[in-house]
Amino acid sequence: MNGSVALLALGFALGVKHATEADHLAAISSIVSQRHSIWQSASVGLLWGAGHTAALLVAGFLVIAAGIAIPEKVANFLELLVALMIIFLGTRVLYIIFRNRPDVHVHAHTHNGKPHIHLHFHDHSHAHNVGVTHNDEHNGLLGWRPVLVGILHGLAGSAALTLLVLSEVVRNGSPMLGFMYLLVFGFGSIGGMLIMTSLIGLPISLGVRFFRGALLPMRAFAGVLSTTFGFFYAFKVIEKLSAF
Repeated sequence: MNGSVALLALGFALGVKHATEADHLAAISSIVSQRHSIWQSASVGLLWGAGHTAALLVAGFLVIAAGIAIPEKVANFLELLVALMIIFLGTRVLYIIFRNRPDVHVHAHTHNGKPHIHLHFHDHSHAHNVGVTHNDEHNGLLGWRPVLVGILHGLAGSAALTLLVLSEVVRNGSPMLGFMYLLVFGFGSIGGMLIMTSLIGLPISLGVRFFRGALLPMRAFAGVLSTTFGFFYAFKVIEKLSAF
């Protein structure tokens, strides 16, 4: 009994650690950067954790009930999808930043009969609206985006390692202990991501209330960081795939 409790406690601790891995934070920080309060940021962590845990439970059921695990090559392809998703989320943040600013937009004009397109900057006294923008709060994917990110993270990367650990738990214990381990691991990942998204969202929440001038640099930093990490991550995964 004590051994099972210790194993479940280890599973919870590993779940918390799992939530803080770089690819998770790179993806989730770009989503959190678009929220306006700590509560909204924390909800991103909760939704990510729900999707992540659901994916792990489904994969764990396949391991326990049918003895089917995700092959390493498939896991690597899923990791590549994660990298592409991180790039998409990061570049999307940068697009939204420029799209929603009346003092930064694209101008097309001609010089000596030759067309040119470039970014155009106004000072605040001459800023003007350049078209209808859509507040991300009304986007139908607002709630589902972190869930989908969590699901993909749950199937890729170190989730495969988790399933290896789970198979050892079932072999040396019981299927019920295996499910309990996965569930506790999932709760740990939810708790860890709740903490991380709250910490990431704290300076943005303060910026919304007191330092609006700092919001653009913070969101731009999150977008650039996510995009850069996504390309780096994709390169590393492609290296692994080329080794097969």
